Amino acid sequence: MKTTFTVLTAAFALCAIAPRSSAQGTNKMTTATPLRASAKLDTAPTVEIALPESATIDTLKKIAGIKEAKKPSAFMAMAPKIEIQNYRPEDKRGINTFEAPKDESVAYDGFKLQWGGAFTQPFQGLDHSNTAAPKLVTTAGVTTDANKLIRIGHGPNNATANLYLNGQLARGIRVAMTTYSSARHHNETWVKDGYLLVDASPIDWKPLNDIMKYVTIRAGHFEINYGDAHFRRSDNGNAVRNALVGNYIMDAFTTEVGGELYLRANGFMLMGGVTGGESRGMIANPDKRSPSYLMKAGFDKQVRDHLRFRLTASEYATSSSVSNTLFSGDRAGSRYYDVLENSSSTETAQAWSGAMQPGLKNSIHSYVVNPFVQCGGLEFFGNFERAKGRAAGELDNRTWKQNVGEVVYRFLPDQRVFLAARYNTVKGQLTVGTPDVKVNRSQFGGGWFLTPNVLTKAEYVNQKYLDFPTTDIRNGGQFKGFMVEGVVAF
Repeated sequence: MKTTFTVLTAAFALCAIAPRSSAQGTNKMTTATPLRASAKLDTAPTVEIALPESATIDTLKKIAGIKEAKKPSAFMAMAPKIEIQNYRPEDKRGINTFEAPKDESVAYDGFKLQWGGAFTQPFQGLDHSNTAAPKLVTTAGVTTDANKLIRIGHGPNNATANLYLNGQLARGIRVAMTTYSSARHHNETWVKDGYLLVDASPIDWKPLNDIMKYVTIRAGHFEINYGDAHFRRSDNGNAVRNALVGNYIMDAFTTEVGGELYLRANGFMLMGGVTGGESRGMIANPDKRSPSYLMKAGFDKQVRDHLRFRLTASEYATSSSVSNTLFSGDRAGSRYYDVLENSSSTETAQAWSGAMQPGLKNSIHSYVVNPFVQCGGLEFFGNFERAKGRAAGELDNRTWKQNVGEVVYRFLPDQRVFLAARYNTVKGQLTVGTPDVKVNRSQFGGGWFLTPNVLTKAEYVNQKYLDFPTTDIRNGGQFKGFMVEGVVAF
C-alpha cells in the first residue's frame, strides 16, 4: 500500500510539473496564479519560472524516489577511469568480480585503446626441512645427494610484471591481450593470452540484439573459465585479487585455444566451451590429441544490500593429450622459491616449488564446486575439487582431491585493510597402485591498500608433506615462514 501511494504521488507530481505544449523541450515550470471567483479561466495569467536543467532533473528524481549513483569516495577516485565496456579492472575494483560483467555501465562512443600494467615485488623469509633418505647421484665423477635440500636464505625474489592491452572495437565488442613482461619461469617477455569478447550484436538487428542481452562469446587463446579460484589467484605480476601470497597447492590454471559461450539472466549463468586441450596450439601428433570440453553452471545474487551469494560447479575433460596442463599451466611459477628442492635447483627449472602437479597429462576429467558468501566485509570462499586421469604410459586412472576453505575480512572505509586465513589440503596417488600422499597448507595474513592501485600484504605459511616415500625428497618435508609482497596494478 505504501509503495502504491508513493508511485501514485510521484505520478501526480510529475503530471503537475510536466511542461505543456509550447513549453515542451524547455526547462521551464508553469504554475497558475490564484484566481478570483469572477475571473475567466481562459484569461488566467500564468507565470513561467525558468529552472536550470540540473535543478529540474534533481527535483524529478527526488519526487519519483529515484536513487542517484553514489559518487566515488576520495580514495576510490584515485583509480583510473574505466573507458572499456564489459571490463573487469585489474586494481582493487576487480576484487570479487568473477566473469567480465555483462552490462553497459560504460557508454560506447567509438574506438578506444587502453593500456595497463601490474608489478609485484616479493620478499621471502622461508625455511624448509625433510627426512628423505640419501639418494646418491654421480655426474662427471662427482657424487651428490639428490635428496639434500638447497640452502635458502631470507631476502627479495625477482619482481614479476604484466602488461595489459584492451581495445574497444565496437559496442559490446572488445579485444584483450596480456603479456608477461617478467616471470619466474619465463624470464623473457611472452604473450599469456589474447582473445575477442563479444557482448553485443555487430549487426543492428532486433532479434540479434535481443539474444545478445543474455549471451556472451569469447574466442581466442585465453585463460579457461574452469572453477572460480582462478579469479582469486595471483597472476604473475598482478597479486591484487589474492588475499594471501601463494596460490593453491594444486593450481587449476591454464590457457588454451578455443571458444566459450555464456548465457546469463537473473543471476543464473550457464557456460559451455571447447578448446584444443593444450596450452599450445599444435597440429603435430594428431592421433594423440583430442579437444577439451568444459562446462560451468552457477548462480550469483546480491540477496540483500550487504549479503551476496554465489555458487558454481565446473567440469573439464579431455580424453587424449600430448601434454595437458590444467594443473601445470602457470608458466609464471610458484611464489615460494626453492622450497623442498635439492642443491641443484634453479629459479627457472624448478619454477613450481611448493606446488603439487598430479601429472595427469595424457587424459583428465576434473570437476570443482565453488561456494562464495559475502556478508558486509566478511567473505567465505570454498574450493572442493576432484580430478581423475593418467599420464602417458599409464593404463589406469589416478584420482586427486583438493579442498580449500578461505575466510577474508575487509574493514575500514573503502575496505582498505583486510585479514585472511586459508586452509588447503591435497591428497592423491603419485603413480598407479601406490598409497595416497597428502599435503596440507595453512596460511594467515592480511594487507593494506594505500590506493586502489597500490597494495602491501604479508602472510605466514606452513606446509607439510605426509606419507611420501623415503626415496622422495619431500618425505617428511615442511616449509614455513613469512612472505611479503608489494603490488601495483592499474
